[in-house]
Amino acid sequence: MNRETGPILRLDHLKVYYPLRSGVFSRVNKYVRAVDDVSLEIFPNETLGLVGESGCGKSSIGRAVMHLETITAGKVIFEGENISGYSRSQMRPIWKRMQMVFQDPYSSLNPHKTVESTLEEILSVHQIVPRAEIDGEVNRILALIGLNEKVKDRFPHEFSGGQRQRISIAKTLALRPKLIICDEAISALDVSIQAQILELFKELRTKLGLTYLFIAHGLGAIKYISNRIAVMYLGRIVELAPTELIFADPRHPYTQALLSAYPVPDPRSRNRGKIVLSGQAPSPLDAPSGCRFRTRCPFTQTLCAREEPELKKDGEHFSACHFSIRREDWKGKTA
Repeated sequence: MNRETGPILRLDHLKVYYPLRSGVFSRVNKYVRAVDDVSLEIFPNETLGLVGESGCGKSSIGRAVMHLETITAGKVIFEGENISGYSRSQMRPIWKRMQMVFQDPYSSLNPHKTVESTLEEILSVHQIVPRAEIDGEVNRILALIGLNEKVKDRFPHEFSGGQRQRISIAKTLALRPKLIICDEAISALDVSIQAQILELFKELRTKLGLTYLFIAHGLGAIKYISNRIAVMYLGRIVELAPTELIFADPRHPYTQALLSAYPVPDPRSRNRGKIVLSGQAPSPLDAPSGCRFRTRCPFTQTLCAREEPELKKDGEHFSACHFSIRREDWKGKTA
């Protein structure tokens, strides 16, 4: 991770709202506040893990960065360039430097094209290499993702799920991007295959100097691949810190609850107790006043309903909680 050159990607008070329409004239009467004032920095050759419950808005962040969703407010700054208001034509050269790997590899591949024709088209259209070098470049990319060049004439349906995800990764590598957004890129795969793909991502980061925004809900994968972790709840970042600090000393009650469900191989740690949160996460249509986690937090006080906590810095650790809550404070509140 290189902090000297500044962040490769910066989100500045990013908001992504989805309008809900009703009535004869389809008037907008409410908004789903999927991403509500998120600021983040990702540095070159870093993997920032973004974790949270389903519906917290983490995938909307990735899609907004790629301009697959409309940005309601705030800025997306990539390599020092504010791309927030860019049109599709303005984004085309940006997309060569910033790519995305999706959850379902099959839907991102053309079922009527072989691996070779898929990669050749990308290399040719975007003029990545001279035409005479395309065949060699295809072979080089396949070697990077761990596939033999003999598979070039196969179609997507002839591969396993893990192999298809490797081909999806190959498509992104063909453009030689600097930043790759992984949106639940391993969640549809078997556990053993997940480990292989995670290892591939790490190898590619080392070999090619890549930077990742790795979006997932599995704490094991996030811990293995991430340099830093951002924890998201109901459209906001509630904690951000280096990976080892998140797991050793989580500061936010929501992070503590998430980690209590994470399996630990050390038998001496298995009596720590799982934290069971009451109720369901509120709807982003009608978020609670003040702290958004207060409706499920046993430590909530009057201040929590009155004021929304800021993401405060303590060294490399950021946490959005009015109080200093430690895991031992949950004693008597665990299952």
